[in-house]
Amino acid sequence: MTATPGLGTPQIASPDLLRSTFRRHAAGVAVITARGASGPVGFTATSLTSVSADPPLVSFGIGTGASSWPAVAEADHVGVHILGEHQSDLAATFARSGADRFGAATAWRDGPEGAPVLDDVLAWLVCRIVGRVPAGDHRIVLAEVVVGDPSGAGRPLLYHQGRFHGLRD
Repeated sequence: MTATPGLGTPQIASPDLLRSTFRRHAAGVAVITARGASGPVGFTATSLTSVSADPPLVSFGIGTGASSWPAVAEADHVGVHILGEHQSDLAATFARSGADRFGAATAWRDGPEGAPVLDDVLAWLVCRIVGRVPAGDHRIVLAEVVVGDPSGAGRPLLYHQGRFHGLRD
């Protein structure tokens, strides 16, 4: 491959190329929760997407090696939480391997359909899982919205260049 003026040298597809490219893509930050056999589980996701308005569907990706995957693989419902810029610590907790995600520092309650619902988020949904699609070392989970609350106050938390950020005016 040859360099293109002003664009640099193209790279062959690899996990590193994908990671480097998507570090440049700012994404909203969500936490996905589920009820597992031994208690609540959850993880930070930047892959949350609105799929359809009618019926209301969302999707997110989860690695099959993730500690939350066994619970999400078996769950009927998940909680979907849009985090505010004041919640970078919460996002980091749910992103960190081995963290006590539902410890004393995490305010949450049992929500509709048994899904764990986090407090003080910008918005939350409880969704019924309708599909789990294999996608490499991940699964794309499709879920239909059952109930939610979009009335939280604040501005969204973003993920960019490997760090959490708030919006700038």
